[in-house]
Amino acid sequence: MFEFIMDSFTQSFPIHTPIQVAWGEMDALQHVNNVVYFRYFETARIDFFHQIGLMEELKRSGIGPILAETRCRFKRPLLFPDSVLVGTRITELSDDRFTMEYQVFSQSQQAVTSIGSADVVVYDFHNNRKATMPLAVRQELEKHLATEPLS
Repeated sequence: MFEFIMDSFTQSFPIHTPIQVAWGEMDALQHVNNVVYFRYFETARIDFFHQIGLMEELKRSGIGPILAETRCRFKRPLLFPDSVLVGTRITELSDDRFTMEYQVFSQSQQAVTSIGSADVVVYDFHNNRKATMPLAVRQELEKHLATEPLS
């Protein structure tokens, strides 16, 4: 059963970032504080960007990602001790922006504890304005574009 759940997660989110839940992330209600999920998403987002070479493009050209909006839906409480995998994939892609989707998968619960998304705009940091996505970046993002919505 657990292998099926993990296989499904891995197939839907082929890029995932492992994160250890820290004791200090707990709140007064004895579960991971809601704001921490956004840190998990940020960690996974930056890991994803590194994996596809987007951060190298930023260093080279000054064109890179900037977060426009982010959202989270909490499905179950996450507790210490645990380790999670944050799955990341692309769900929408246009000339100057893309949407990322996340799932936080608890190793101890063998379940998804939250889902989230982020709208990311391509930005020219030298000229302080929105930019067209470089072709090489678009090609890498297309490799991770989800073909099926989550059920």
